[in-house]
Amino acid sequence: MDESLRAQIDTYLAHLDGLIRRGRQVRDTLATDPSDASAIAATRHWQEDCGTTINQLSGGSKAHWLARSFSGAFLMRSAAGQAVEGATPAEIVERLIGVLDQAVATLSQMDNGSIASASSEAPVPHRFDFVHNPELRPVLERAYTDSRRALEQADYNLALLTSCGILEAIVTDALEHKGLSALIASGAPAEKIADWSFETRLTVAERAGLIRGGCARLPAVARTYRDPTEANGENVLKATASERDARLAGQVLHVIMRDLDPGR
Repeated sequence: MDESLRAQIDTYLAHLDGLIRRGRQVRDTLATDPSDASAIAATRHWQEDCGTTINQLSGGSKAHWLARSFSGAFLMRSAAGQAVEGATPAEIVERLIGVLDQAVATLSQMDNGSIASASSEAPVPHRFDFVHNPELRPVLERAYTDSRRALEQADYNLALLTSCGILEAIVTDALEHKGLSALIASGAPAEKIADWSFETRLTVAERAGLIRGGCARLPAVARTYRDPTEANGENVLKATASERDARLAGQVLHVIMRDLDPGR
C-alpha cells in the first residue's frame, strides 16, 4: 500500500476511535439523565463531528452507504419499515457508534485505492443482529444468501426450505428469549420449546405478541416443510414446491424479521 494512503487511513482510524470513545461517554451520560443540558450540547457537537467525518469518508456523496447509514441512524422505523418518531438521544448515539464501527472495519480491510472508493462497498450485512443467540447470526446470514440464490436459480424447493428454516430459527430464538414460563402464561404447551412443531411455534409467538399475523400467508407446503413423505422419506417439497410458494415464504420471512426487529 502507498505510504501516503496508509498514513491517511491511520489518521482516520485514530480519529474514528476518538469519536467512538466520545460517543460512548455521551451515550452513558444520556442514558442516566436524558435532560442533562451539558450532555445534550456535547452530543450535538459530537454528532456534527461525526457528520463531517462521514461526509469526508463518503466523498461527499449522500448515496454512499456510510452517508445513508448516518442519516438512517436518526430514524426509528415501524414494523412496516416506515420512519416514525420515538428514538431516544441515547439510542441515536448508539446507532451512530455502530456506523462509526462499520467505517473502522471497512478502512481496516483496505489494501489499495482511495478511501472514498474503497469504502464505497457496503459492509457485511447485519440483517440478523436482532437474534439473541450471537452464534446463530452468521449461520442465518449464510442461509439467507443461499435462499436468495436458490430463488434466482429457480430451485424453488430449496428456496422455500431455507426460508422456512430461517423463519423457524428466528421465531424459536425469540420464544426462548421470552422464556417458557411467560409463554405458558399465554397458553403455550408445557413441554420444551424444542419439542414444539413449526406450526405451534408460530402460533405461540403470535399469541405472545412476539410477531403479528404475517404467518397467515404461509402456503400449506411451507407449514409442513419438515414433514417427510410416507413413501420414501423424501421431503414433501420435492414434488410440490412452486415459484409462488417459494416467493410467499420469502415474503413472510421478511415480515416476521420486521416484527422481531422493529428498527429495521
